[in-house]
Amino acid sequence: MYFSMVIAQSFLARTFGSYTLELVDVEDRALLVPLLGVGLLLSAFLINLSANKLIQGVASVLGIIKIGGIILFGVAGVLVADSLGMETTGAAPDPSLSGFLGATALGILAFKGFTTITNSGAEIQDPHRNVGRAIVISIILCVVIYAMVGFAVSTNLSLTEIIETQDYSLAAAARPAIGEAAVWFTVVLAMLATAGGIIASIFAVSRMLAMLTEMQLVPHRHFHMPGSIQKHTLVYTVVLGLFLTAFFDLSRIAALGIIFYLVMDIAIHWGVFRHLREEVEAKPAILLVAIVLDMVVLTGFIWVKVITDPLVLLVAACAMVVILAAEYVFLSGRPAQDADHHAHSHDAKGNRSREDGT
Repeated sequence: MYFSMVIAQSFLARTFGSYTLELVDVEDRALLVPLLGVGLLLSAFLINLSANKLIQGVASVLGIIKIGGIILFGVAGVLVADSLGMETTGAAPDPSLSGFLGATALGILAFKGFTTITNSGAEIQDPHRNVGRAIVISIILCVVIYAMVGFAVSTNLSLTEIIETQDYSLAAAARPAIGEAAVWFTVVLAMLATAGGIIASIFAVSRMLAMLTEMQLVPHRHFHMPGSIQKHTLVYTVVLGLFLTAFFDLSRIAALGIIFYLVMDIAIHWGVFRHLREEVEAKPAILLVAIVLDMVVLTGFIWVKVITDPLVLLVAACAMVVILAAEYVFLSGRPAQDADHHAHSHDAKGNRSREDGT
């Protein structure tokens, strides 16, 4: 889960760079896109070093702006659409089941942001009540917004044009729909959306890694850094994100994120089914259906990548092997301790944090 979320941060950073360059006429994007993404990650890192109230305030303001702006663009795009269908040309690829499954995998990646909510549980008031509500509300909003934007883009661009402008299709759709001035609005909106997403994601992911560290489930080194464990995990999270942003393009980052997330999702569902379903009162049918659907989508996506980009599959497989081997060695060498003690200890710290108003 940790690596899939860091990959998602890199995806947002590269997207930020791609949209920002739409404001200027630049031919060579190869160097500027990662540089802009790296700059955004460093800015988000500085914001996350500040107090929680400032982080919450910045993320909330950006969230309100991007939701309102995207809805406005979606409505405007629908109103000015010439037709309700998507234009296709001979250059467009033929539809296929594997392509549909690959697109479904991308859709799953678009919705995975709600995990940010669960990883921020220790910072939320009354988490048993509010975490579930926040997840449901966020998914409903995403369905409505994604449907509107997808419709606006597909009715103003042909399929070939969408493929050609896949890194900044929202801005490309704004040109015929609303005019050149609207491109600036769309680009700025996309920049704010990606920036807000990265700030919130770094906040949640660094705290999740800190929790795993406190439970002694992952190795940790201070490297002579001052501050709390959470500040250390914040540094690790941003450094890893910087590496991915600098050396992987947008499509490969998305592919890595999809593979890591689906494999993680299958593993967690299977773990709950095998060991925790009675304790957490989970319904076995829901867990098994989720596993089957994840495996179908993952199989289709892997098949697409075998044909188009097998290197990304090799990188994903090697990374998973290294992570599993490192974790196995760490857990095997760890002295046997009472797991409940660590869980209770972390819960107690989370409760004290909430009582202190953090």
